[in-house]
Amino acid sequence: MEFDFLSPVEPRAFAVLEDAEPQQLAQRLRVHTQDLFPDLEGVRLAIVGVCENRGDFGALSPADVSEVRKAFYTLYPGNWNGVIADLGNILPGSTLSDTYYALKNAVAGLIRRGIIPIVIGGSQDLTYAMYRAYDKLEQVVNIVSIDAKFDIGSGDAEVSPARSYLSRIIVEEPNNLFNFANLGFQTYFNAQEEVDLIEKLYFDAYRLGEISHQLALAEPVLRDADLVSVDMTSVMTSVSGNAAAMMPNGFSGKEIGALARYAGISDKVTAFGVFNHEGSAGEAALIAQVLWYFIEGVHFRSNEYPFGDKSNYLKYIVPLDSEELVFYKSDKSDRWWIEVTHSLPGNNKSERNSLLPCSYEEYLAACNQELPER
Repeated sequence: MEFDFLSPVEPRAFAVLEDAEPQQLAQRLRVHTQDLFPDLEGVRLAIVGVCENRGDFGALSPADVSEVRKAFYTLYPGNWNGVIADLGNILPGSTLSDTYYALKNAVAGLIRRGIIPIVIGGSQDLTYAMYRAYDKLEQVVNIVSIDAKFDIGSGDAEVSPARSYLSRIIVEEPNNLFNFANLGFQTYFNAQEEVDLIEKLYFDAYRLGEISHQLALAEPVLRDADLVSVDMTSVMTSVSGNAAAMMPNGFSGKEIGALARYAGISDKVTAFGVFNHEGSAGEAALIAQVLWYFIEGVHFRSNEYPFGDKSNYLKYIVPLDSEELVFYKSDKSDRWWIEVTHSLPGNNKSERNSLLPCSYEEYLAACNQELPER
């Protein structure tokens, strides 16, 4: 029932399937056709297109992801052993809420089966529908948004759902949001009230210049994510070709690919979305490579925390003036975590420890008596 709303892959994408070489991805995918819905047994990742743009008041037509498929199908896979399916499209429902409902159920159904959904949209408010899928899974969610804007929608003027989806996530019940992080925001696109609110809520936000200067800063943030949402307007127009958004500054093609790979490598990420595709062939080629890098990352996951145990880590204790900080370094991947102690609500005597991803630089800062901000 979760997949009843999915329509087959667009006919214009099938020409690529028919003409593809045996080594290309087109010949390795299980594709939803007019005659057959793919068998999900053994599938590790599943692509879902969502042709919904009504969340963006400026959009004039339904989203078209066929060019992305055509570009993706012609790529060659890496040394991958997992099965990938293309489940087709969710078409716009009678209302925007109907589309949200269909996407929420499809994402929840895939995650429940241990399959990572890769959603191609459409306006970025579809992130809200993906987040609501975790209601059915009864778990808290860490969201990472790669975007030039926070999309809180401050002020009295009516704003589109795509520009205010985050406020809806924060306010609405049930509230499953544990943490939100933004990578690549550009200050002049965000009202000061939004910047202040992000800080007040103890969310994480990294400016474009910070991440571009040191891309590795993003790795611990993405390692702690459950849901990653990429707004393609975070990429500079000269690279993406998205003239409708006109972004003089933004991530380069290499940087957005690296961020997608960081997201894929994360053992915790269970859903990935790419939104605000303008429809051009140039941007479609870039999105296809973003998907490729994410899938590449997934196939190189090391199954560390939260799936491993501490016996596979080197423990480092850093004494500070008032306390000790405990760091762990994986002997498999050389990645770092810091141990955080939580008091359980209503019981000051009961505490539990968890590991928060961090960087080697944060460990060095602690050795210099500087408490890591995260």
